[in-house]
Amino acid sequence: MFLSWSKDSDNLHSPLDVSAGFFQSPERLHLNSSGARSWSDNIVPYRQTISASQSVSQLLEADQILNQLNSDQLWVVNSRRRNGIIIYKKFHAEFAGPGAAVGGLFDKTCQKVIPLGNLSLVPSTSHEDQQKALRIRLQWIRLTQNFTDKPVPLERAQMILEQFKNYFDQQIVDHIPDEAFAMLVGVFPFTVRIARSGL
Repeated sequence: MFLSWSKDSDNLHSPLDVSAGFFQSPERLHLNSSGARSWSDNIVPYRQTISASQSVSQLLEADQILNQLNSDQLWVVNSRRRNGIIIYKKFHAEFAGPGAAVGGLFDKTCQKVIPLGNLSLVPSTSHEDQQKALRIRLQWIRLTQNFTDKPVPLERAQMILEQFKNYFDQQIVDHIPDEAFAMLVGVFPFTVRIARSGL
């Protein structure tokens, strides 16, 4: 079983309810018809109050974003948009969705990025906001790890493709390279190509 991402455009969900004791509250999750876990509609997403002047980027070029992430500044993926970023590390990739912290010490060694959706990065203004964003980033990592725990490579590839298709528009998913999906779940790009041809 794996946690799924919500695509409800009127109520964007981060993967983490930042209230205390979330991880001890399995009743906050429910099973859908396929047996997969999904986020309950009653979970309140983390939303940072953002003014128009605070928004740092809209559709920034990947190299500009990479420069931002390689700085010492900690940024937050805008939690009010369906956006995210795939961050290439040396041997793997990570997905950071809405509400997640990026940059700072987390991504000092990132080598490449793929912005998804209308990417917007906002500065984290307080210690509390930083802690929330860091917890959300860790939860996005844990969600992806649920796929990598599957022993069959083709199944891992299919699961990550399905999740991205459920969360982003098909056009966005089509433009994500096989290599990016492969690095997210630890398979060969060829395995992702096979999975794509079967979906």
